Amino acid sequence: MLATKAVLAGIRARQWLIAQLAFLPLSILKLFPADAAIGFADRFARWVGPKTRRHRLTLVNLRNAFPEKSEEEIQAIALESWGSMGRLAAEYVFLDTLFDFDPARPQPGRVEVSGIPLFLALRDNPRPFIVFTAHSGNFEMLPVAGAAFGLDVTVLFRPPNNPYIAEKVYEFRKKRMGTLVPSHAGSSFTLARKLERGGAVGVLVDQKFRKGLKTTFFGREVQTNPLLAKLVRQFGCDVYPARCIRLPGGRFRLELEPAFEIPRKADGSVDVDRTAQALNDKVESWVREYPGQWLWYHDRWNIRRDLGATD
Repeated sequence: MLATKAVLAGIRARQWLIAQLAFLPLSILKLFPADAAIGFADRFARWVGPKTRRHRLTLVNLRNAFPEKSEEEIQAIALESWGSMGRLAAEYVFLDTLFDFDPARPQPGRVEVSGIPLFLALRDNPRPFIVFTAHSGNFEMLPVAGAAFGLDVTVLFRPPNNPYIAEKVYEFRKKRMGTLVPSHAGSSFTLARKLERGGAVGVLVDQKFRKGLKTTFFGREVQTNPLLAKLVRQFGCDVYPARCIRLPGGRFRLELEPAFEIPRKADGSVDVDRTAQALNDKVESWVREYPGQWLWYHDRWNIRRDLGATD
């Protein structure tokens, strides 16, 4: 018993230390002007990213996804992706400063919004709906935009494994992004109850899901979470694609697109398998348009084991 307690205490101490080390650079960055700090994070990530084991996975993913591109193009996209990741981390601590869009004064500033009539329609005519996005650009800004328009969107997110990091991230998001639901075994029931009450739900659909449906992404087999399709089948709600695009000069464009067409069977019911594939196809079209803004180090195709990489 004492030995077990000692081991657990050691694990907690290690997790606490890792959390402090993780947040220390961000705390230092916050002492500097936003653009300078974010630019530094971009350059640092471009320098350190290629020195990590994940860079090998990044390059393999890119070569598999874009066999038509030259090695020079692949390397350039990989560096841009690392830079985008560095920016995302730094932008996290400046989010209150960066998000300057005001629905009452929609003149573009650092953040511009496409699809304002849709935001207003969803706000003024409350009904259940689902918004989906991907890990591209600064996807953290999308729920902030929804909150700015007065939309109460319950966002499903995957918390970090480190409980101390997870707690800080949760507290930060909760203040700016509406209701949050950590991804776990019972989260689907929470989302279902939200839709049943006429609310709205936001989900990321480009994550690896080990027990998911067999689909393809960039022509290669992946497993996709069927949750969104099953929720639509149960509640008949509309689904809207949304994304964040990085623009030159440290600016952003947030896009809310018209309702997504859900594939259906001959009897009119939702085709869950085809819907999962349609979501992948939509995300793939976004990634092809701005390949350097997606997180290519993510093991979406489950190939790290073959590469001999470790976390």
